[in-house]
Parts: sequence; structure tokens; C-alpha cells
Amino acid sequence: MTTGLARSTIALRVEELMTLGLISPVGDAQSTGGRPSSQFALNPSAKFVLAADLGATHATIAVTNLGGTIVSEFSGPIDIADGPEAVLTWMVETGRSLLARGGLSTSEVIAIGIGLPGPVEHSSGRPVEPPIMPGWHQFDVPEFVKQHLEVPVLVDNDVNIMALGEQAFAWPRLDNLICVKVATGIGAGVISGGRLLRGAQGIAGDIGHVQVPRGAGVVCHCGNRGCLEALASGPAIAHSLAAHGVEASGTSSVIGLVRSGNIDAIQAIRQAGRDIGEVLTACVSLMNPSVIAVGGSMAGVGEHLIAGVREIIYTRSMPLATSHLAIVPSAAGAKAAVTGASILAIHHALSPEGIDRMAV
Repeated sequence: MTTGLARSTIALRVEELMTLGLISPVGDAQSTGGRPSSQFALNPSAKFVLAADLGATHATIAVTNLGGTIVSEFSGPIDIADGPEAVLTWMVETGRSLLARGGLSTSEVIAIGIGLPGPVEHSSGRPVEPPIMPGWHQFDVPEFVKQHLEVPVLVDNDVNIMALGEQAFAWPRLDNLICVKVATGIGAGVISGGRLLRGAQGIAGDIGHVQVPRGAGVVCHCGNRGCLEALASGPAIAHSLAAHGVEASGTSSVIGLVRSGNIDAIQAIRQAGRDIGEVLTACVSLMNPSVIAVGGSMAGVGEHLIAGVREIIYTRSMPLATSHLAIVPSAAGAKAAVTGASILAIHHALSPEGIDRMAV
């Protein structure tokens, strides 16, 4: 048998899952000579999870079923610098409102997944020295949220959950993928061999603070100079354009300039793509991904950014590494991270340990 378990053990587990309402019969399999075996499938509406994508200046909160389908959601501006108590309280209140809107109660929520815009120690759910999140260092996010909703709380870096969402949405059969977020900051979520790579301290994929030769002398908010993020993030591009007399005050204004055909903005975006491609070239040699998906708010500039990324990677990487490499816009788009947060919560809730907790 595929599981290696005794038939009696499987029967007990199936009965337990049916008692919890998590699975239901869907008919019998085709007979091979004896009594046809019964077939069961996940009941996606049996329970729900709460998912939160908390960015530096924007957040999306959603309620999803166990299949990852969004039941209700809300997106709006936040300031992550307001601190963990204020932001997480808002998140919980918004989640409660979404549940009420869908006619659901908090008792139907079995887990919460949260993405944060900084390094996270996944095992504890605590942010670790996040550069754009004052007051969040080592804050016990799961414990604070559990004071309001007593369910398991899973916390990860926002780009990691974005990678999970992108893989589930568009590339479920691929085991090697890099998802790049270009927004207020720059980061990458890396899935290798089918597993999300987090690293020893949760900062695997933090490509935004890799030095780029073109940025020598440019100060980054992390304290170093020449970081990719200080050159190619939305605010960095806006600052560079403003210094050259182009009216640009932030990421949204840069996107607007590109869409209106402003040549200076288009050239700046293309160069940002080259800078990102320079860092990703090393990642291609190291990780050998099948897909690099580019998302985040700056993906709103269209093909100009990705063209710069492709230009560098396809000319500087080994032909064997790029012969089947696709460099594409994120297929999940703005929903990638919140979808990934729900998947993080669902996988935990439906793990053997999670099922045992529900059965108590």
C-alpha cells in the first residue's frame, strides 16, 4: 500500500476525518474483481482559515476554505511602522468582520496564516531585526493573536508565502521556483526540490541587501551601501527620478509615469530590471530554477521591468541553466501572498498533528 499503514489503521483515520467533517464519500472506485473500494474527498467547506498579507504600506486579509478558495477579503492601506499591537489588532478586527460578512463564526476557523515584510523565525513566528518594522523585533506574533482567536497561528516572511501562493496557483507540478517581489522592498521566495527554503535565521532569499556594483556609495536603510533595494525598489526609483527633475513621489507615481509613456521612467525601470537580473544570475547558477516569477507592486509597470531581468540573466547565465528557464510576471498577481498565507495555515491545520488537535 502507498501509506505503508495497516488497513485497520487507515479505516480508523478515515472514520476520524469523517467525524470531523473534513472528508466525505464521493462514490466507489472501479472494481478490479472484488468489492469496489470506497472513495473519499476533502470537504473544503468543513472549516476555514484566516489569511493575512501584511506589507509595509498595504495589507490584504482573507477568509478561505480548506481548498484555498477565497470566501471574503479586504485590502487597504496600513503602516507597518505603527507597531505590532496596532497592526495585529486591526488584522484581527478585520478578520472578524470578514467572517461575519460571510455568515461564519470564529469557531469555524482552524488556523491563521500571516505574512510579514521582514525576516521571520518561522518556528516561533517572531520577526528578527526587520529593517522597516520598528517595534516588531522578537515580538511574539502568534501569542498576541491567540489572545483574540485561540487557534494555531503560522507566521512567515511575505515573499515566502508569495512563493507558496504562486506555486499553488500557477505551477503546482514544479519543484524549483523563485518568486521575486519588487515593491517598497525587494526579496525572493525560493522553492527548491519541492520545499520552501527559509534558512537558519529565516532570511533565505533576502536578495534586496545583496550589493550591486552600480550602487557603490548609495546608502540603504539597512545601514549598508550599494544594496539592490537602494537602487531598484519602488521608492528608490522614484527618488532617482525626482533627483533628475522628474516629478515622482513614490511607487504608484513611478507606475503611472511608465504607463503614460514617460521615457525617463521607462529607462529607470529597465535599469532596475537589469540590477535585479544581476543578482538573480547568481541565484540561477546556485538554485537552477525552472521559473522565476516577478510580482509585487512594481510588477504593475508591465514588461519593462522583466525585460531588464531577462536581458541580464539570459546573456550572463550558462546556457544549460537558461535553456528551459521561464522568467515571467506572477500569475497569481496581487493574490499570491494572501493565497500563500492560507496554504501555510491549511497545511498546518491538516497535518497529522493538526488533525489530532481538532479531534481532542
